[in-house]
Amino acid sequence: MNQPPRIALTHVSKRFASPHGKQPGQQVLSDVSLALQEGEFVCLLGASGCGKSTILNLLAGFEQPDQGQLLINGQPITGPGPDRGMVFQQPTLFPWLSVLDNVTFGPRMAGQTRQQYLAQAERQLRQVGLQDYADHFPWQLSGGMRQRAALARAWLPNPDILLMDEPFGALDAQTRLAMQELLTQIWQNTGTTLLFVTHDVDEALFLADRVLIMSSQPGRIREELHVPFERPRNIEDLVAEPAYGQLKRRILHVVREEAAKSLQTETS
Repeated sequence: MNQPPRIALTHVSKRFASPHGKQPGQQVLSDVSLALQEGEFVCLLGASGCGKSTILNLLAGFEQPDQGQLLINGQPITGPGPDRGMVFQQPTLFPWLSVLDNVTFGPRMAGQTRQQYLAQAERQLRQVGLQDYADHFPWQLSGGMRQRAALARAWLPNPDILLMDEPFGALDAQTRLAMQELLTQIWQNTGTTLLFVTHDVDEALFLADRVLIMSSQPGRIREELHVPFERPRNIEDLVAEPAYGQLKRRILHVVREEAAKSLQTETS
């Protein structure tokens, strides 16, 4: 018996209401269909405003579609749930809580005892290299360390799916690469299904099994590219591959076309 996809969107459309209620509103997504299998790592690429983050919010259960169907493991999404974790561009840690208390915030709010969550929380902190910073506060950490804490928090409930909205976009180049390598390592150890939004073509090619390129407004899946490079990947070896340059040129061509369309729409 075939298992359903871990994530399935079928003919999904979404329009945001006009702020004044008199206009029809902005069509953000139109007839979007995509599927992710268990353990797959997929990157969403596209111009700003094409609906990438909206897809994540729909899958997280924060928004509802106007049309179409969203399924997790074959079941309709009715709201947020522990089977899905979310990581944002900013770590969104509580500044008055320690790293450990930030990481364990969800289980504590769910009524779990310290004995129930502590061992796994400590394991997550070791996994992201923050075992010596459990009692520190976010303001005492670097940007990369704060994002590692956010990763540990998202992975603590052992979600089936992790939704990531440009989580490394605010980091410097060296820290960003270190975080990409860390994310890949944890993902390979856990088998979590990842849907990762990025504007960075190199990041997508380093991380993903597949890259989905979205059109400008309204957002649709314009093109799907399979990333053929074996894992584990080394960025220095990867950029020397002729196929890497060919894929990057193809993606940049499509992204530039869609960005030009978006700019033309905004200025017309």
